[in-house]
Amino acid sequence: MKSPPFHHTTPHAADASSADDAGPSKSQLKREMQALQDLGERLAALPNHRIDLLDVPAALRDALRELTRIHAHEGRRRHAQYIGKLMRKVDPEPLRQALLDATGENREAVARMHLLEDWRTRLLQGDDALTAFMQEHPHADAQALRQLVRATRAEQAAGKPPRQYRALYQTLKTLLEPQDDEPDDL
Repeated sequence: MKSPPFHHTTPHAADASSADDAGPSKSQLKREMQALQDLGERLAALPNHRIDLLDVPAALRDALRELTRIHAHEGRRRHAQYIGKLMRKVDPEPLRQALLDATGENREAVARMHLLEDWRTRLLQGDDALTAFMQEHPHADAQALRQLVRATRAEQAAGKPPRQYRALYQTLKTLLEPQDDEPDDL
């Protein structure tokens, strides 16, 4: 006897359309991971003082610094994959912007960054710089800024990691960013 012809039918044809809504394809996920890995490699090419300014976990910061010390092809490839894995846990947009700012692709941002670094250096060198800063920026909290400068000086004298140093930079960045209510030059 002949067996009945086999007809391949999808048991749940309605589920096929919901599978399309399940999320990105495997290829898309691979492209996204490769993009994070490439971003990590470009960030690792920055000087160490720029890497220190990045708002990333310490493990990622250390991995970025380590990539420059690895010269073997396979070792670099595997370490870049590790960086890509760590970067999945952070928001890549601020890092992309930081890379643009650091590489000079955004001249206005570079000028602003130099201004911030200049003010930070001046504030750490002497107390008269704080007076000058407060005259130019009266909206700043003088007491909080003075405490942060002192903490940064103490941190540097003790040879501790630059946590306060970065916090001072971020505070200055917040204080010197253009306010939304200021009119733009047209």
